Amino acid sequence: MNFTQQNGYFIQYHENHLIMTDLESKFTAVECFMPKYIILTNSNEVVRVSPERIAYITSDGNYSSMILIDSEKHVFSFNLSAFEKILAEQLDREAQTLIRLGKRLIINSKYIHYINISKQQIILSDISFPTKFTLKASKEVLRALKTTLEESIRIMPNNL
Repeated sequence: MNFTQQNGYFIQYHENHLIMTDLESKFTAVECFMPKYIILTNSNEVVRVSPERIAYITSDGNYSSMILIDSEKHVFSFNLSAFEKILAEQLDREAQTLIRLGKRLIINSKYIHYINISKQQIILSDISFPTKFTLKASKEVLRALKTTLEESIRIMPNNL
């Protein structure tokens, strides 16, 4: 095979056939299948992580802690609203799986295992990681989350 590049195209000669490939469309197609990452910095480190590895994010004033599914913890000097904005900017639609619960908590909705409104408790768990994360949230927030989950079950087609 013989390749040459001309005017943004790769030209490939293969078994007496000429094949032209538009580079821009190929890179755009590849980007669609590449996993998204969030890149965060603090004074000492840069963290690059896929959203699937994020279990939850909690806030204490102007500091936020991102807890990964392997219990690794990263602390950043910005509040939860700023964190939420960064997630939306960098992850686009993938940010929708990370939902805010009240003033101090963002969870990865893929890992919701258990909700107990009276105990004000939510447990995040999955077979892909050994740790169960038990978190506190207000009754109102948990009640709204429970209702949302129940509604999503009703909307799902019966033939799944």
